[in-house]
Amino acid sequence: MFRSLFYLTKYFNNLLKFVVLYGFISFFGFASAGSYEDFFKAIRNDEVKVISNLLSRGFDPNTVSLNAEPAILLCLVHGSLQSFEAIAKHPKTQLNVRNAHGESPLMLVSLKGHLQLAKLLVSRQADINHPGWTPLHYAATGGHVDIIQLLLDESAYIDAESPNGSTPLMMAARYGNAKSVQLLLNEGADVEVKNQLGLTALDFAIQGKRPDAVKLLESAMKLTGSASNRPK
Repeated sequence: MFRSLFYLTKYFNNLLKFVVLYGFISFFGFASAGSYEDFFKAIRNDEVKVISNLLSRGFDPNTVSLNAEPAILLCLVHGSLQSFEAIAKHPKTQLNVRNAHGESPLMLVSLKGHLQLAKLLVSRQADINHPGWTPLHYAATGGHVDIIQLLLDESAYIDAESPNGSTPLMMAARYGNAKSVQLLLNEGADVEVKNQLGLTALDFAIQGKRPDAVKLLESAMKLTGSASNRPK
């Protein structure tokens, strides 16, 4: 009888340990799920205090959304700039992740003109020069001269070629503004480069109906002697 009572007691003790362990695991799982939901809700609402609290508790800043979008890029989708900054400052954040279009955080903040965020990413060694479209292309497209200057000061390649051979000067000529064109010319951008369609920056400006850019580029081409060789 005593032996039976001993084994019965041991059984219930083991059962209790199992229940406690199962409860802990279940709680931890639900807590993690709750943290995940809280994290992405905070990104949508730019609740930087929630973001910072979760990160300080060990939440992974590189967690992706249900659509496989990296958190740092999702901040830009929602315009959550404070959350972006908090995530970008975290030492474990991967700053060179790409979205479905191959765009990095530095490329997107350069396009949108967020100078302080661009400075933050550059200070944390985000990629400036890489094959294909670059942050300088994007800054030139947006006409953001302050970011263009920042990138050039950090040794961005001024005549970087996109997959179709277009340069930052071409993008500035068609989509940017006269100030961005002038800055790139002042810094030594090559006006004679042609992309894979045989178009120069001047052609881009003409197609984009940018008279100020056309004037600047025609003057630059005259200095190089290229204008006289253009077809009439």
